[in-house]
Amino acid sequence: MITLYTWDTPNGHKVSIMLEECALPYTVKKIDIEGGEHGQPWFIALNPNGKIPVLTDDEGPDGKPIALFGSGANLVYLAGKTGKFLPKSDHGKYDALQWLMFQMGGIGPMFGEAEHFLRHAPEPMPYAVLRYTSEATRLYGVLNTRLSDRDYLAGEYSIADIAAYPWVERHASQNIDLSDYPAVRRWFEKIGARPAVQRGMLVPQ
Repeated sequence: MITLYTWDTPNGHKVSIMLEECALPYTVKKIDIEGGEHGQPWFIALNPNGKIPVLTDDEGPDGKPIALFGSGANLVYLAGKTGKFLPKSDHGKYDALQWLMFQMGGIGPMFGEAEHFLRHAPEPMPYAVLRYTSEATRLYGVLNTRLSDRDYLAGEYSIADIAAYPWVERHASQNIDLSDYPAVRRWFEKIGARPAVQRGMLVPQ
């Protein structure tokens, strides 16, 4: 059995979407990050970094249990386990992985910081708002250019799209109007229409 330790965040939603897309049976353990549950010793034993999501699989590689932290690692693992949502050709696989890394290193951190300083900072910080909203705007431009001549980030629907979607879903909180990025908007609507994506975005209930 697979267990997903998660909360209602974009990084958590990446993995729940992937599990739904792969039609894998799994259970959900809610980790109340607002209440500090992610800092409890039992959770740190699963993830020394103290962040969600964490995925455990009783039937891991070689038939042995495995615990993996980090949404990117979780997506790559599930793609390997199921043979789904990572292109089979070497060229396609590395194309998808580079866009996954683009999300992990750029979209997630920058969109998250933009939202934080716009919505959650205890006091106004104009420099931080400008820095992170400017970078978010630039990254939306990169996405728009990439998607201008294709339906998906790596040509076919993959873990790269699954990783990026939950962060783009919060575009309003980043002060982004998707009408300024028509290719991203088309992609966003296409991904959001997938039933598995809709189910995954509701985890945890």
